[in-house]
Amino acid sequence: MRKILRVLAAAYFLIAVNWAYAVPSFARQTDLSCNVCHSNPPELTAFGRNFKLHGYLLAKTGKNEKVGTSKALRLSMKIPLAVMMLLSDTAYQANQPATQNNSAGFPQQLSIFLAGAFASHFGGLAQVTYSHAEDHFGMDNTDLRYANQSKLLHKTLDYGITINNNPTVEDIWNSTPAWGFPWISTASSVSPLASPIINGTLGQDVAGLGGYGMWNNHLYGDITLYRSEHAGAATPITGAGEQYNISGAAPYWRAAWQQTWSDNYLEVGTYGMDVNSFPNAISGPEDRYVDTAFDFQYEHPFGPNLLDAHGTYIHEKSDLGATYAAAGASTALNHLNTFKLDSTYHWRNRYSATGALFSTTGNRDPLLYAPAPLTGSENGDPDTSGYIAQLAFWPVQNIDIDFNYSGYFKFNGASTNYDGAHRNASDNNTTYMALWLNF
Repeated sequence: MRKILRVLAAAYFLIAVNWAYAVPSFARQTDLSCNVCHSNPPELTAFGRNFKLHGYLLAKTGKNEKVGTSKALRLSMKIPLAVMMLLSDTAYQANQPATQNNSAGFPQQLSIFLAGAFASHFGGLAQVTYSHAEDHFGMDNTDLRYANQSKLLHKTLDYGITINNNPTVEDIWNSTPAWGFPWISTASSVSPLASPIINGTLGQDVAGLGGYGMWNNHLYGDITLYRSEHAGAATPITGAGEQYNISGAAPYWRAAWQQTWSDNYLEVGTYGMDVNSFPNAISGPEDRYVDTAFDFQYEHPFGPNLLDAHGTYIHEKSDLGATYAAAGASTALNHLNTFKLDSTYHWRNRYSATGALFSTTGNRDPLLYAPAPLTGSENGDPDTSGYIAQLAFWPVQNIDIDFNYSGYFKFNGASTNYDGAHRNASDNNTTYMALWLNF
């Protein structure tokens, strides 16, 4: 076993001095390749996970040293900026009422990244994004972190502090919501009524401060506290017009175990969040959401090719006392169960094929899930399920051509006439084509 561990450590060192993160500013700072940190951006490989864990620190400096190895200030000789542009077209199986088919995003998204090592032991990724639908720039996923290393019980302890704006964005695996599949998707589809609060609902609407650690390269833990910050709203915050206004601080937790044997890699873990919220105010009656989730990530190489799989299950219990009192729900106690499973086969970092299944179920509530043409539920049921099939081609490491088909078995509680206006679940099926450029 000790010989195996020494071989793995040596292999890791060789990887560490030859590969880098796929955000192009990371690659420019390190003069290293992108395609092993990412099997399919933003999907991280083993080195990519360690690179993020260690604070995004691998940049060469003017003295050919590495940021993080000295207490003196070491700045990268190259500005840590990168640009991403996403061009797309979405076709619907059935037109949405009074709209044309095919929605072009030109661009669907344009992002500027400040990404790299900023000082010894401190680095990050900050993303500012232009959205075609909103026609303006806004803050996107951001994770700034201090990282260091020590010993605990004679084993290595990697630890750090994270400042971020989206629960799970600090995670190093791709089985949790922020960096989970689909890596890119249409902005023009109809969204289901119900989703757990941890499943992206609070993204870019909160500010969090937390600590994390990885012990012996096996056991990982993270606790982060979040407050509402409402980007674009006037300050001080009044909460008016905002569905979620966190009371006090909302804790997010994460625990995971990773293990390698033979050519196999497996991570299993749990994560969750407890949110007390004042709807449309900063005081008064509260709603409470408790999300408890379990996840896994599996990887197995086949020569230069790779098979991976991710899964997550989220159970949300909600006590909507405030919403119920305001006649927004027919019962205070509600629940949701969300399940996602995806698997990708990668051919030599140039081609990939992905299949995914997803499902959300919950109790009926005709007020919380009210009827409405296109977006509502005729029977007050939130159940939605479907599948995704995706093909991707990377002619070079920073260009991705994507073809994606998303289909629904059930949408907002039914397969046929789900909204009471004669729209079927399959009418929301979409064909999505995208050109993803990174520089």
